[in-house]
Amino acid sequence: MLNDFLILMKSELLVTGILFLLLFIKIGKGIRNENLLPIIQFLLLGNFLAGFFGNQEGSLFDGMFTSTALIVLQKNLLNLGVYLISLLFADWFKKSEHMPEFFMLMLAALLGMFFMISSGNLLIFFLALEMATIPVAAMANFDLEKKRSSEAAMKMILSSAFSSGILLFGISLLYGITGTISFADLPALLDHSPLLIMVFIFLFTAFAFKLSIVPFHLWTADVYEGAPFATTSFLSVISKGSVAFIFLTVLYKTFQPVQDVWYHLIVVLSIATMIIGNLFALRQQNIKRFLAFSSIAQVGFILVGLSANSTAGTTAVVYFLLIYTFSNLAAFGVAAAIASKSGKERIEDYKGLYQHNPFLSWILALSLFSLAGIPPTAGFFGKLFLITAGATKGSYMFITIAALNMIVSLYYYLKVVRAVFMDKNDNPIEKVNLEPSTKIALIICGIAIVLVGLLSWIYDYIQASA
Repeated sequence: MLNDFLILMKSELLVTGILFLLLFIKIGKGIRNENLLPIIQFLLLGNFLAGFFGNQEGSLFDGMFTSTALIVLQKNLLNLGVYLISLLFADWFKKSEHMPEFFMLMLAALLGMFFMISSGNLLIFFLALEMATIPVAAMANFDLEKKRSSEAAMKMILSSAFSSGILLFGISLLYGITGTISFADLPALLDHSPLLIMVFIFLFTAFAFKLSIVPFHLWTADVYEGAPFATTSFLSVISKGSVAFIFLTVLYKTFQPVQDVWYHLIVVLSIATMIIGNLFALRQQNIKRFLAFSSIAQVGFILVGLSANSTAGTTAVVYFLLIYTFSNLAAFGVAAAIASKSGKERIEDYKGLYQHNPFLSWILALSLFSLAGIPPTAGFFGKLFLITAGATKGSYMFITIAALNMIVSLYYYLKVVRAVFMDKNDNPIEKVNLEPSTKIALIICGIAIVLVGLLSWIYDYIQASA
């Protein structure tokens, strides 16, 4: 029994161990940021590599905690993202007065996401979701000297409170109707009654808020703009990824009996999310807000894959989120490096960036090409598989609209690339000297953006796990 506990909860125990180690370091004599950061990066790398060994499937606590090959893969994808964040924003971490606290908050949120992905009933899911949300609100307020950082945290915590209230109300109604909150027991008790449909919409609303699905996206751009780049990256990649993973489980297994209802809901919201995300991205001048609305549009494409309700849909979503992790983190890493050097976050300031910063320019171009779905970058293959999975339902109008939105997104992504490489600037951004770990992370992301789409065994591995 103890052996099963240690193996099945390996990811959670490792993250908890790192978290407590940082706590002991903080309350002790402390270590300078320059010396502590490499230790944290090494621990996070070890945590990521450990996810590939000694795994097994099973459940604990009477089914409240479950672990499968797919769940282990999803957790390790989040571990990879956190490790890359520790590398990408090394310069900001070293300058921060409270670096250990930031990593403690980030690991606490990650731990909540792990429990959320492995949750076997709605109560554990709710508690884990709150555990994954509250630390992120504190992370958003980490630029203590900036007013907009505090505003971002306030907007996020208030929006999250409303979302959590709606979710908890939906869970209480569902328990009143069925007498259970177990994901395994619920499918046999669900019907198409109006009350149950309303309950499902309440639960769906909570997921829609966390994923920034239109019309529950209004908090996203303001929080992204006000939060530090490290927090914005965590929100954009890790937080969204974890919610998308549990969303797969809830839709495909628990609410499978009402899939005809949620399919049409997803189709409508997917179209709205892609269109609104693209239209607002066209107008943005701040790079953070630009990437915020870009991420909203990307969620619309994720919903296309989700609508498939099949193994192909699961595989496509997980595969796309792997690619999205590298692409989005690369874009945020470049933007953070430029902001740290020059304090500039407006897209027009990127004009002529290539003159003094060819490396950053090419990494940014690769990431934007991937987000746009331009071949031969991995983003092209990711969106291709999402659209292919969505097409299995035979809704060709839906797929056509998704494809047209890909074309629209080309304009605003290539607008930034044009500014970087082609537009002239009398006062271009000077040479940005990167931290070695930041450069390594950007190189990793750049290589992955090219190779993940070309190495078919990665897709096959995800498919086998699914």
